Amino acid sequence: MKNKLLGFIAAVGIALTPIVAAAADITLATEAAYPPFNFRAADGSIAGFEVDLGQALCKKMNRTCIFVAQNWDGMIPGLLVKKFDGIFASMSITEERKKQIDFTDPYYQTAASFVAPDETKIDFSDKTLGGLKVGTVPGVSECYLEKAYPNASIQVYQNSEEMFLDVSSGRLDAVFSDKIQLDFGLLKTERGKGFSFQGDSISDPGCFGEGVGIGLRKEDTELREALNKAIKEVREDGTYKAINDKYFSYDIYGK
Repeated sequence: MKNKLLGFIAAVGIALTPIVAAAADITLATEAAYPPFNFRAADGSIAGFEVDLGQALCKKMNRTCIFVAQNWDGMIPGLLVKKFDGIFASMSITEERKKQIDFTDPYYQTAASFVAPDETKIDFSDKTLGGLKVGTVPGVSECYLEKAYPNASIQVYQNSEEMFLDVSSGRLDAVFSDKIQLDFGLLKTERGKGFSFQGDSISDPGCFGEGVGIGLRKEDTELREALNKAIKEVREDGTYKAINDKYFSYDIYGK
């Protein structure tokens, strides 16, 4: 009887022990087409600076993060309908975007530039850019071209790979996009031979905003605070630098 009673008490104790649910996975959307920030590795997995940084942030938060591919135009709509939990895709923090979504603190700063064949000379004083056909991608780069060169011939591409293919094959005269991405995705590749940067680096705050952050739903304040804390921690403990140095020869975090 005593053994049965002890067994009953033990069973009741187990039943009354609070069950702590495991924290849900965090799903992060990226393009998987914006090297070296996000791209498809040889095995088909999503890789890049942002994937490595995202996993480091999630480790600090004791959470599991899953990266999924999403085209650019579907980023904010997908976030708002809860298709994923965050946008980790080199999205600049701008006032226009903040009307719809929230952002973490910046995790790197961005600037843009023109790239063209060495023999092409761009006339930046001409609002038509000398009649050249210029490729760009949606977002801050498109914003700047529309503002600075409203009469230019601009072709907007949904991803940079298509844009690079067209400029390298002569279907475009020049391209304008994030400078780091142009360097790694075009100039440092075989197809970038004979191309070079032209003009100054551009970081117009009206279009380029406050830097690049993780896009979140406005109501997800706890997730934003946790990510901000993790960003601060990886900056302080050297994790950010180690990831940065894997892809870049200088600190892209900025001042």
